Amino acid sequence: MKKCYLCHLLAFTFSLTSFILYAQPDSLYFKKEEVKTDTVKWKTANEMGLYLNQVSFSNWNAGGTNSISAILSGSSSANYKTDLVFWNSSVTARYGINKQEGESVRKTEDVLNLISNFGFQKNENSNWFYSARFSFNTQFANGFNYPDTDNPISKFLAPGYLFFGAGIEYGKNIERLSLYLSPLTSKTTFVLDTDLANSGAFGVNPAILDADGNIIKPGDKVRGELGILITNQFNEKLFENIEMNSLMRVYTDYLNSFGNVDIDWEVTFDFTVNKYVKALLGSHLRYDNDIKTQIERDEMTNVETVISGAKLQWKQLLGVGVVVDLNGLSQQSSVN
Repeated sequence: MKKCYLCHLLAFTFSLTSFILYAQPDSLYFKKEEVKTDTVKWKTANEMGLYLNQVSFSNWNAGGTNSISAILSGSSSANYKTDLVFWNSSVTARYGINKQEGESVRKTEDVLNLISNFGFQKNENSNWFYSARFSFNTQFANGFNYPDTDNPISKFLAPGYLFFGAGIEYGKNIERLSLYLSPLTSKTTFVLDTDLANSGAFGVNPAILDADGNIIKPGDKVRGELGILITNQFNEKLFENIEMNSLMRVYTDYLNSFGNVDIDWEVTFDFTVNKYVKALLGSHLRYDNDIKTQIERDEMTNVETVISGAKLQWKQLLGVGVVVDLNGLSQQSSVN
C-alpha cells in the first residue's frame, strides 16, 4: 500500500505541476513568444578538500587532551542558463572524524546532499520563474550517541529525505539570490533499517507488538508527506577572499500536524588564503518535529530509555585545509 501511495502522490504532483505552469493568472501566465536565439551557457565547478585541526600538549601546566580531526569534502555543480531557462544541480559530500587521546575514533561530520532546480520565465524582463525543485539528503556511515557505540541511532538511508515539488521562484539575479515558494511539495522519509524502523525512528510508524513483545507488524520504512515548502538561497562575496552561502528551507505538512514547521538552515563562510589553502566556518540549524530526543537514565542499575519531544538541533563547523579545483587541473592537463 505504501508503494501505491507514493506512486499516486508523485503522479498527483506532476499533474498539479502542469496545472500551475499553464493555468496561472495573467500576471504569471506563460505565453508563447518569439525569443532571440541565445548560446547555451554551462558553468561547472568541481572541488575536493581536506580540512585539518590538531592540538597537542607536552608538559603543559594548564592541562589538555591531544586530539586531531579531519574533514574530507567534495562538491560538484553544473549550472545551465539561457535567456529564459535555468537548470542548477549540485552534489555535496562531507565526512569528518575526530581522534582524542585515550578514546576511539568518532564521527564528527557526515553529509550527502543532492539538489536540482529547474525554472523558466515568460520573458527576460520578468524576475519570476516557474520552477520545479528536487532534493535528496542522507549520510554515509552509522551514527552513535557516544560513548555508546553498540546501538546506532542512524545509518545510511536511515534517515534519507526526498523533496519534490513545483511552484514559483523570485530571483532578480537567480545565481545569487532566490526565493522559492511551492504550495505542493512531497516529502518522503526513508528509514531502511529494520531496527530503527521498528522503533519508529524519524517519524515512521513503529512496529506493533503483542503482549510478549513479539512483532506482529513490522515498522514502516517509508513515510510520505505533502505540504508547503519555502526555500531561500543567498550567495554573496563579502570581501575579495570571503564568500558566504546561506540556504534555508521551511516546510509544513498538510496531512500531519499542519502548522508544525520544520526548519533547516545552513550558513557557510569560505575564506580563501590562496589558490589551494582555504578555511571553512559553518553553522547548521535544524528543527524537525518528527525527530524525538532519546535520553538514557540509569536509576538503581536499571537503564531506561525515555523519549522526549523534538528539540532544536545545532551544529558548528570550523576547519583549515587544502582545496583542489578539479576543473583547473583538467584544463591544465588538456593544455599540457
